[in-house]
Amino acid sequence: MDLSAFEQVIGYDFKDKELLKRALTHSSYANENKLPHDNERLEFLGDSVLGFVTAEYLFEEFKNRPEGALTKLRAAVVCEKSLFKFSEKINLGEFIFMGRGEEHTGGRNRPSIVSDAFEAVIAAMYLDGGIDVARPYVLGFIKEAVKREASFKDNKSLLQEEIQKEKGNTLSYEEIGEFGPDHDKTFKFVVKLNGQIVGTGEGRTKKEAEQAAAGNALLKIQK
Repeated sequence: MDLSAFEQVIGYDFKDKELLKRALTHSSYANENKLPHDNERLEFLGDSVLGFVTAEYLFEEFKNRPEGALTKLRAAVVCEKSLFKFSEKINLGEFIFMGRGEEHTGGRNRPSIVSDAFEAVIAAMYLDGGIDVARPYVLGFIKEAVKREASFKDNKSLLQEEIQKEKGNTLSYEEIGEFGPDHDKTFKFVVKLNGQIVGTGEGRTKKEAEQAAAGNALLKIQK
């Protein structure tokens, strides 16, 4: 596999090419080829580097939000589903060294494998070039995700505030469908005011769909 092609994709030239290769080596490949290392230890370190860079960014970006809100926001941004989406942007699955059996069962598109490799690459960049190399790489992915997740809270909160202007109003959210493959599902939700549908929305996660439904309801209520 041509590691230089992956370096071009991520925009970083490794001094230690073996470090990059290890980051891209799944345990199935290591076992099959009797190699002493796979990417699991790097994945462990990368998880911490990712968490630190994300926490640092949230701490500076949202100066008035309490610890609990920042914790929830970080968890949403660095969850497996988010990491898999980040990985798709750089076609990471194509570059992973993987055993034949794992590959034949769809390993290159398995979120758990690809997201772990993404974290391993972060660790490799950190070890090879330090935090000043890893930080901009991570921020290049998480800023958009943070913006999207941070805005989610607003629609539901605003809708709740709007309906509470009249006593006795109640809101409920209900999933009415989902479609797409397991690794890329889209969910559809409705929001009901006193049992009547007032908004619909779709999203890649249930939370996103609920927020979209709340936003749709706000457009109608606030006209």
